[in-house]
Order: sequence, then C-alpha cells, then structure tokens
Amino acid sequence: MKTMKKLIPAAAVGVLSLGLFQSPIATAAIETPKGLEYYKKGNTGLTVKKLGRYTSGAQIDEGGTEIVAYDAKTFRAFSVNGAERAIDIIDLSGLKKDSTADIPLLKRVPLSDFGVEASDLTSVAIHPGGDYIAVSVPAADKTDDGHIVFMSIDGEPLSNVRVGALPDMLAFTPDGSQLLVANEGEPSDDYTVNPEGSVSIIDVTSSIEDINERHVTTARFTENIIEDGVRKVHPESTYAEDLEPEYITVDKDGKYAYVALQENNAIAKLDLETKEFVSVQSLGHKDFSVQNNKLDASNKDDAIDIRNWPVLSMFQPDGITTFESGGNTYILSANEGDVQDWKGFSEETRVADVAGDYQLNADLYKGYNQNQLDRLVRNGLFEENQLGRLTTSISQPKNDQGKYEAIYGFGGRSFSVWHAESMELAYDSGDDFEQITAKVYPDYFNSTNDEDKLDNRSDDKGPEPESVITGEVDGTPYAFIGLERQGGIMVYDLTKPTKPKFSTYFSSRVFNGGDVTTENGDVAPEGLTFIPATESPTGQELLLAAHEVSGTIAAYSLGDASKRDKLPEHAKAKGKAFE
Repeated sequence: MKTMKKLIPAAAVGVLSLGLFQSPIATAAIETPKGLEYYKKGNTGLTVKKLGRYTSGAQIDEGGTEIVAYDAKTFRAFSVNGAERAIDIIDLSGLKKDSTADIPLLKRVPLSDFGVEASDLTSVAIHPGGDYIAVSVPAADKTDDGHIVFMSIDGEPLSNVRVGALPDMLAFTPDGSQLLVANEGEPSDDYTVNPEGSVSIIDVTSSIEDINERHVTTARFTENIIEDGVRKVHPESTYAEDLEPEYITVDKDGKYAYVALQENNAIAKLDLETKEFVSVQSLGHKDFSVQNNKLDASNKDDAIDIRNWPVLSMFQPDGITTFESGGNTYILSANEGDVQDWKGFSEETRVADVAGDYQLNADLYKGYNQNQLDRLVRNGLFEENQLGRLTTSISQPKNDQGKYEAIYGFGGRSFSVWHAESMELAYDSGDDFEQITAKVYPDYFNSTNDEDKLDNRSDDKGPEPESVITGEVDGTPYAFIGLERQGGIMVYDLTKPTKPKFSTYFSSRVFNGGDVTTENGDVAPEGLTFIPATESPTGQELLLAAHEVSGTIAAYSLGDASKRDKLPEHAKAKGKAFE
C-alpha cells in the first residue's frame, strides 16, 4: 500500500508542539510496514501492529463491515455485513504475532435465513458464555416493531423475539442473564409516524431455543423522569416519541444500564432490577470559547484554522462504555454529534442562513465579554470563512425577542469521561483530536470518509468520534476511540480516569488525493472490539476495527510482543472451522 504524505520518518523523530495540554506532547511519527502508520507520545505510547485484515468484498460505502463480535472459544468473529444483509462469520485462528495475514470468511448467513420479515440487520452481540449470538433486525417498515434473532455459533437460527421499532444496538449484562436492546424508534421520512424510543430487556436465563415474547420487557420513557434541560428536537412530539436510544452500556454489577440518547444530547439511566428508567439527564454544552476547546469551523477558508469561537456544541455521543476504577463507575463517551434530517422535518441549517436570528449573549460564554462578541459580529462572524458554514440547529432555545443567544453546534469532536452517579463531566479531550490530526495530516485534515480532501468536514462535525471501548494492555488501562470521518483510532491512558493522557494515534487508512477506493486501506472505523491476551489466538491483546466505508476489518496487536515469547495454552488449539 502507498504511504501517507508528509510522514516524518522514524529516523528523524522530533517533537511536535500540539498544544493539547499546558505543556507540549513529544509525539513521534512512525511509519510502519503493511499500510499502518501511527503517532505516539514519545517512547511511552502504546505500540501497535497490524496483524490481519478481512475484506468483505462490498463496494465502497456499502457497509460491508459495521459491528463485530468475537468468540474466544473458537477464535471466530461475527460481522454485520450491511451490503449483503448478512452476518459474516470469519476465522481469526490463523493470526500470528510475527506476520500479517488475510482473515478468511468461514460462512455468510443471509438475512433470508433468519426466519423473520426484516429490512436490514444492525448489530450483533455474543453471549458472555460464548454459547450463541444475537442479531438485531429492523422490520421491513422501520417504524414497525423489529426482532432479535438468536443464532448458534455456526450461524443456525435458534429462536427470535419481537422488540421495539428499529432495534439498533445490543448489549448483554456481564452475567449473561439479560440482553438489552436499544430500540431507536426513528420517525418515517415524512414524519407522519414517530414511534416511541425504548429499551427491550430480554430474560435469557432459559434455554435460548425456548425464548419468546413472555421473556421480553420493554422499558419506556415517562415525563416524570426527564430532568430539566433535556433537549427535544421535534417540538410537536412527546418526549417518549422524541428520545431515540442509540447505545447501551452496563455497569460491572449488572445493576444499571446507561443509554445514550444521541440526538437529544442526553443519557438515560435504567434500573435492571425494576426494569424501569430512573432518569434522563442532559449532557449540556461544550464551550468552544475557552482555552483548550478550539475547532476549525469552516470548509471555505482554504486553511487549517483551529481556534476559539463563540460556539456551544452539544456532546451528542454515539458509542459509550462504562469503566470501573477505585470503586467508582465512569462513563466514557465518543462525542460524534447527530442531527434529525428528514423530508418531513429537518432541524439542520447553517449559521449564515439564520444570521439575522442571533442576539449573542456573553453570559452564556466563559471566553468572551459582550464587547468582544459584538466586535466579532461586526468583523464578519457570520461569513463563510468564519462561522457562516457551521451546521447548526433550529431546535434550540430562543429569548423573549425570538433570538438565539448562542451559536450551537453538533458534536463535541472529542471523548469525555462522566461520573456515572451524577453525570457530571470529569474530563473532556478538548481539541486534542483536531490538533493531532492537523499535525498528522496537513494535506488531508478533516477529510470525510469517502473523499481525500482537505477541510471538507470542518463545517460539520470534524473528525466525528464514533465509538469508544476500553482494554488493559501490559497492566495499563486504555481507551480506544474510533474516528469515523478522518479515520484512525485515538488511544488514551486511563490510569487516572479523570485525567486521561494521550498515548497513540494510529490509522491504516491511506490517503491518495481523490475519491476513496479499495486502494485507500481501512476507512471509517465503526465498531471496535478489544480481545484480552487470555482470549486471543496470538496470546497478545488485540483490537478489531470494523471499517464501514472500506468494508474491511483490521486486526491490530497491542503492546510489546517480545513480552510474550510463547504461545499460551488457550491459543494452541485452533478454532474449529466449518467443514
């Protein structure tokens, strides 16, 4: 594969002042073989190596790989193939720590074999015991109730149950007793039908072949548990209709589940004993007027221009995960941003298009006084080379004069750590992602995921952090955050969870300067899966990254392979392939 432009060769490692924290980070730019490049913090960053790649064969941007689950017993992975409307079962047993291998397909299970009427499949999860997988499948009409199909490890359907509208994400509780389903409940395109969002709780303690609707409880939203400040996107909808569960994570004791309501910029807390929601809390706004919160806000300025702006942006996480440390539970969020944009209703507009509706109020910003804000407006704040191109929402508060008192944006362009008990913000990565990728890709900063072009996502949501997971490597806990648009994965040391430290950024996307093709490597990480060394076919910690646009899964080893000289016992017996 071709290498990226303007890489700093390993023999000429220097210090890049990224401005991420109060002092610069020494960041080495390292060019590695097999199409992987990574940047790490001096000599302490996590070492990464690409060990293998699965290619679904799908056309570019057809969703050939989206979500991936892993079975430690057989070394198989199960991938959602949206292009083929199928589950791909692939074999990781041939991975070796000293070489790079093509990962083979064992079996493709088409949607037609699932035994239910469905339009698509959206997610896959494996039971903690490795006994079977669960697949979420929306109905032919997405506003109707969908199904969860349970399948054997060999891909044979075992049973299915009906759940809510548009099941879009699955999570087993740690003890494997319950399967949780995020029923997103999106509206019809003309917005004449808007089903309620919900979470289905499936009791899977019985034989999975005997599971039926009696084992399903659906938790719904009620007005009394929605706290002040929770965003409603569509003013004529009820909260139950407007809230759209996106992602679920469960604490280690299986007591509470936390549900990301992305478009609503909120997180719901679900009691798994009573099977009822106990709260829905707003995540508030990220103030891009303060020192460490900067962004590039225009795709029409022909430059990388990361600086402070009078923007309050919604965090709007997609992927979230829980992390336990020191007896405390934290929620990590990948703050992608999202918008409701349908033919029957769209909240999306640009700042320039509503410039006459602003009456900026310095009381809402920490970084500006009123004179400074007024001066910015006089100096062309709403023009295209400043904030005019930034996407914003019409579904934001106005004052008594019918004016917006702040400029609101979508997404935090970051990852955050929240106290699960209070949902107070403990940490945010600020402008790290844009500062780092600007140094790494001066020619392709804020590219989108289907075109290699400088700055073409700055006006929208920037690098769009999509997913976040955690895993421990050589005794150190890390967070891994996938960037959907720019591509690549950010790695942070979580030793102090309220003060994470940047470790490494790596990517196997190859920039060629045109539309994205099969020559661009692995593009648009969607789903991430961490594999501990004790469950890995190589005896190393591994990371699987499903790339939606390229339709590929990359398998990366993490840490120093020299510390694992011998193949562990669990990895000597290879996974049993299909006959």
